[in-house]
Amino acid sequence: MDTTDFDVIVVGAGMAGSSCALLCARAGLSVLLLERATQPGGKNLSGGRLYSYALESIIPDFAQHAPLEREVIQEKISLLSGHIATTFDYRHLPFSPASTSHTILRARFDPWLAQQAELAGAECLNSVMVEELLMEGETVRGVKVGGEVLRCKTVVLAEGANSLLAERHGLIPKPTPHDMALGIKEVLTLPQDVIDSRFSLEANEGTAWLFSGELSESLPAGGFLYTNKNTLSLGIVAPLSTIQASAVAAPQLLENFKQHPLLRPLLKQTELLEYGAHLVPEGGLKSVPKNLAGKGWMIVGDCARFCVNTALTIRGMDLAILSAKAAAQTLAVQASAGSLREIYHQQLHTSTLWAVLKRYQHLPDLLRTSALFSAYPQLLAELQREHYEVGEISPEFLRKRLWKHTRKQGIASVLTDLVKGAKNI
Repeated sequence: MDTTDFDVIVVGAGMAGSSCALLCARAGLSVLLLERATQPGGKNLSGGRLYSYALESIIPDFAQHAPLEREVIQEKISLLSGHIATTFDYRHLPFSPASTSHTILRARFDPWLAQQAELAGAECLNSVMVEELLMEGETVRGVKVGGEVLRCKTVVLAEGANSLLAERHGLIPKPTPHDMALGIKEVLTLPQDVIDSRFSLEANEGTAWLFSGELSESLPAGGFLYTNKNTLSLGIVAPLSTIQASAVAAPQLLENFKQHPLLRPLLKQTELLEYGAHLVPEGGLKSVPKNLAGKGWMIVGDCARFCVNTALTIRGMDLAILSAKAAAQTLAVQASAGSLREIYHQQLHTSTLWAVLKRYQHLPDLLRTSALFSAYPQLLAELQREHYEVGEISPEFLRKRLWKHTRKQGIASVLTDLVKGAKNI
């Protein structure tokens, strides 16, 4: 008879891994959570935006206890064209606790979430590098750590976008450069009162600002800026295929972005606190591996490439938590009914996670359209210049200006992009 040390071993104490460990422990399973960094979040540079609904369903009223930064009440989107910017600004009242969002710093937030797993009964070990999976034929029986073997019924891989173990053992295929992006990030210090004044904020209010267009020459890329309590999270994300084909070095992409006239005043007097880069899944549903579980193993979060760029929002952390919830629900019932893979896929396909992935499944192809990063931001910039630049010449009707610029871009091309956009947004 096989003996096991744990029911579940979770590799990676990020958003997905800690959530899965927490829920499995609550279900009465013996759980070991392993993290290679000295503390959870140690490998998760910078921060981002957490949509509350997913974690709220696991830890009600978590916002009253978790180390959050600011509640987002201002949404900004800027399309850059050379030194020009067209910005859309939406400021709103706070949403309900179950539908709001917060900026967070993962180095502060992840240890708290892992602690919740420990309080639920999971055993958590940091500074532990899993060397390889323990395989018996095609079945995963545990992990190998520091020459030792830890056996379990199921290994949950939550190792992030750089899924080395899953790929090395052939559990999932290696992603293509078109399906992955490189995120280059910084955390910049700035006093809280300066942030409040500079971004027109009060108390705990926060801003989430996305950028598109010509961020770094004409390379397809997106940027973000999030306000924290006394820091700014700034970054640029570009497809790996773009970076490989570019003559611009990856670190220079961020530096070019920071020199834009829209950014420079916002970054005055800041000091660099953190800098680094990591992989980001960007392929959407089409890049999700066909098999998300098998004999003795499951994958969750970024490892499964559960991430969506909707052009207006970037969603990864909430989807990671939803996948962890589906995995834990599967493990809670797997011993008594069906196969691991079938139940997990069923849980995923009936969740909000899968509905989001299906809703935006064609967006990655649309967002690779080169005109979105050059021609259309330039078109908007020219239309506004002609409207606001007042001189002796009598202005044309707006419809005539629109028609003129549409013809310049190509009527067929514009109509095709409009149809594609209408179908996906």
